[in-house]
Amino acid sequence: MDAESLRARRLRSHRLSAPAATVAEAASHMLAVQGQEFWGGRLALAARTRGHPSMRAVDAAFDRGEIVRSWTMRGTLHVIPARDLAWVLSVTGDRQLRQGAAMHRREGIDAAEVSRAEGLARGALRGGNRLTRKELFAVLDTGGVATAGQRGYHLLTSLAMRAVVCQGSVVPREGAPTREQHIVLVEEWVVEAAAPADPLAELFARYIASHGPAGPRDFAWWSGLPLGMARQAATAASDRLDQVADDLYAARGPAPRRNPSAPEVVALPPFEEYYISYFDRTVACAPEFLAAIGPAQNGMVRPVLVARGQIVGVWTHSVAVGRHADDPVPELLSPGAATDGEIAAALERYRRFVTA
Repeated sequence: MDAESLRARRLRSHRLSAPAATVAEAASHMLAVQGQEFWGGRLALAARTRGHPSMRAVDAAFDRGEIVRSWTMRGTLHVIPARDLAWVLSVTGDRQLRQGAAMHRREGIDAAEVSRAEGLARGALRGGNRLTRKELFAVLDTGGVATAGQRGYHLLTSLAMRAVVCQGSVVPREGAPTREQHIVLVEEWVVEAAAPADPLAELFARYIASHGPAGPRDFAWWSGLPLGMARQAATAASDRLDQVADDLYAARGPAPRRNPSAPEVVALPPFEEYYISYFDRTVACAPEFLAAIGPAQNGMVRPVLVARGQIVGVWTHSVAVGRHADDPVPELLSPGAATDGEIAAALERYRRFVTA
């Protein structure tokens, strides 16, 4: 399959050229979008939804409990449908916890302390209570579980990877885009939990449906699972896949229908799935631009401008109080690949997203 055809098919799989009807449908299709930059995870869903919904509209999906945010893969925060959280963690949680064991030892966190933290968290959150991260850490400190330094963060991620807590409703913020969520108990917040018969096969099939054509190496990178396990997943999900090239799969059945009115040039967030979630990122990005986008030494991946499936630039913007209404600033890596009007329209859609 040539690169142009692969990009076109991935744009449809990603719902960038075939947007979903609602934010919840976009989230269900994608299964998980990277969201350690909270505004970025919300923009990723808005860009995949008809009508270009605002940040407030995505926040409403969090508040309704349709989507949550948690550490689902690679020790990284993702936005995921609430109903899919537990079964995804049943595949990825133990591996994430093992990978964090060395950091727990350095922080002096053992199994007994995690258990104490879980008991305190359950006691504080039970009955539908919701706490900010700061409030939850105060509960732990008062109960004798220290959160100083990085201890609080590692205790929180440990509880999240065990599907005890997740980040649910959005904390209001006056005069600027929201940036924080309440910590909630998964067993109370998630009112309907999916239970696929083969979670590993389901994870692979959902990845291919939302990212394909792609292969086991891509899935291994995205999920944080070993390549051997990824190949097992591909075999287990084979009845839902078509092999379209050597070690490259697409979802069986009709792909999302391309919408002719979908913009051909889009401003996408940091850690964008269309770029970050593949072992080989040169399908979407020319090799000479990879270093400009990241991951950088600090782990950051910059927001990108995508024209007809190819990354042609990056952009910057602040969500700080008093600055979120400023114009985003583009930096073109491939001048001429998109018109000034196309770039301006893409950034204006983002500006409306963050200010409406």
